[in-house]
Amino acid sequence: MASDNRGKFVWYDLMTGDPEAARDFYTQLIGWGTQEWEGGDRPYTMWTNQDTPLGGVLEMPDEVRRAGAPPHWMAYVEVDDVKSTAAKVEEGGGSVLHGPMDVPNAGSFAVLSDPQGAAFAVYHSAKQEAHNQPDASQVGQFSWNELATSDYKKAFSFYSDLFGWEPKEAMDMGEAGIYQLYGRGESSFGGMFNKPDEMPGPPMWLYYIKVEDVKASAKKVEELGGQVINGPMEVPGGDLIAQCVDPQGALFAIHSTS
Repeated sequence: MASDNRGKFVWYDLMTGDPEAARDFYTQLIGWGTQEWEGGDRPYTMWTNQDTPLGGVLEMPDEVRRAGAPPHWMAYVEVDDVKSTAAKVEEGGGSVLHGPMDVPNAGSFAVLSDPQGAAFAVYHSAKQEAHNQPDASQVGQFSWNELATSDYKKAFSFYSDLFGWEPKEAMDMGEAGIYQLYGRGESSFGGMFNKPDEMPGPPMWLYYIKVEDVKASAKKVEELGGQVINGPMEVPGGDLIAQCVDPQGALFAIHSTS
């Protein structure tokens, strides 16, 4: 039987060259707590928001470094079966980058790439109740999941087929093109758009963290050794966002409501 969590973003990992420094940065910036997880073969620290785990941080594996990947955030989407999802990704023109793998007493996961080259991960929890989607409106939670890609229509078709995502509002951004919102049921999970030529790098996902005040948090990003690369700025609806790089080089974004 299909899970109600299918297609929801349920976990966020940071792979970095200096986990200890990253812990200091995000705990001071966002106010997260941390909790050590002893179940794996390498050190892994979970992020907690109001004592509830929402993701983790670990040192970037050697094979990831050798592949040339920079420090980065990776989100996991819940699926009913990781192996069949990985096979479906390959059938749809994507790639399997890592896994599928089992995590003892937790579940299974795989790291994948969509046909346009953006990396993402899927997860199946051994205990569904432990990974219900958090309330994205709460400060300290990930509130938005954004894909900058080379063909948002093809990307949406791929993810819709894979996860059951539904199209929401399509916002006309003028010269910047269409910003396609997506989600499921009453919930919007994020947006997709065609990245402009001046945006460096390949297609990629960017994850937004809810904060009380984007302007104050953007200032704190720089005080803590990070960099604000875009914003703070207002988006349609009156919310504020800023896109940032942490001191180790991982991209992330912050978001506050009006």
